Parts: sequence; structure tokens; C-alpha cells
Amino acid sequence: MNNFFTPSDPLDKIIEETMDDKQVLDTKQILTGWTNIVIEVNTDKGAYFFRFPRNPFWSRMIVKDAAVCNFVDGKTSYYTPQMKLYYDSKGRPFSVHEKIEGYTLGDRIYHLSHTALTGAAYDVAKFIKELSGIDLRGAPKEVQFPLSEFLHELDYEHYDKHIDADHKYIKATEQSKFVHGDLNLGNILLDKNDKVIGVIDFCFAGTGNPNMDVARIISRPAPKDFEKAFLSYFDNTSEITRMKKAWKDIDNGYAEHIRTHFPEINLNQL
Repeated sequence: MNNFFTPSDPLDKIIEETMDDKQVLDTKQILTGWTNIVIEVNTDKGAYFFRFPRNPFWSRMIVKDAAVCNFVDGKTSYYTPQMKLYYDSKGRPFSVHEKIEGYTLGDRIYHLSHTALTGAAYDVAKFIKELSGIDLRGAPKEVQFPLSEFLHELDYEHYDKHIDADHKYIKATEQSKFVHGDLNLGNILLDKNDKVIGVIDFCFAGTGNPNMDVARIISRPAPKDFEKAFLSYFDNTSEITRMKKAWKDIDNGYAEHIRTHFPEINLNQL
């Protein structure tokens, strides 16, 4: 029996049953979700995001995502989702969290003023430093999963073709700091005043080198003013540059995999 979901599953029924104390008004699939089938659900008591894993690997990772989100909550200056983990009648895990109103930095970054750009750069750098400073003693085992092991498994068990992701370098430079692991512009939330208010999607999170988070931010296109301001908060540019290339290789492998297996997913963010 599969422990993951497909679009042919009765997702609307599962949503209705999960929201048994709320009236579902409408649902909308978010076509940028590649690890999970992501559905925004509007109810009479607010909006929620449901995440249904697309394969066995992501079924394991959504359990990790929930554990990490709930561990991180309140430990930085920024909002992180309080994730609720559920299992359907077949024992398949899926998660639910409340929607926070706002925009992603990826959606807004080319529309921001210079002041807003530099402010966002400061906030993202602050988040990375706060996250890497969290005391991991007594943390759940899911939180202490090395990013290098996650990326190696992602490459060798999830992608059809192995990619040149510089796994040896990622492992060799690894630290025991807490990292987000996928801190791209689409996972950073802004409010209506273009102020960074939160960070989402902790599936990749674990222990590693904080410069992996730094490199992830600049691995996708962004205005030069943002990148310059952001990098001014960090040293070791040679390490960051090499990690940036690793992330670009990972993205390219991901894009090839998605285009082959999930052509309905929107890859405009890459």
C-alpha cells in the first residue's frame, strides 16, 4: 500500500473530514508545490494549507517538517508555522497549518524599494544567525538530521539521474549548527508593508553549515542591491560561492525530475 498521495486520491473528502469543526468554503491547489500536493483551504474560521506528500521520501520528510516547525516556533524573531500532523485512514501522513497573510520575498523582490530590499537582506541574515544559534541539546531526533545526509538521499533516491551536487564538499564543511536547508526566496514571508515576518517549509532542515542557508538565498536570481547587502553580513565568500553552485546543481536536478514526472507543477520560481 502506498504511503503517499496522488491527485486521484479523494483529497477534498480528507480535507472535509479534517476540518470537521469548520465549514469549507473553497479550495485551491498551489501549483508551485513539488514535494507535496499543496492545497489552500478557505473556511468560515480562516484559511489553511494542507500538504499531501507526493512519494515515500516526502512522506518521511513531512513528519520531519512538522517536528522541526514545532521545535523552532518561538525560538527566533520571526513567524514559523505551527504544524499539525495527521494520518488518513490508510496511515498516510499529511500536514495542516494556518495561512499567514502576506507575500513571498520571491514574488515581491523585484518590486521592492531600495530601503525594503536592504531591510529584507538584514532580516534574512538575522534569521540565519538566530536559527544557527538555537541550542539543540534535547531537540527531537528529526531536528538533528544532517543536511548533507538529506541532500545525498534526495539526490540518490529521488532524482532519476545523479547530479554533481558537490556532496563531498557539503559533508566536509558541515557543522553542528541548526540550518533551514532550503532558505530560498519563496520560503520567506513579507507583510503588506514589505517587512519580513516569517519563514516556512522546514522539510530540509537539520544540522549543517549556516553558509548553506546563505548560499541558498543567492542561488536563485535576485537584485544586485539585495545580494550585496545580504552578503555584507557574512564572511568566507569562497565557501558561499562553492555552496551556491551546489544549490544550482540541486535545482537543475530537481527541475529535470519535476518536468519528467509532474509537468503540472509551475517551475517559474527557478
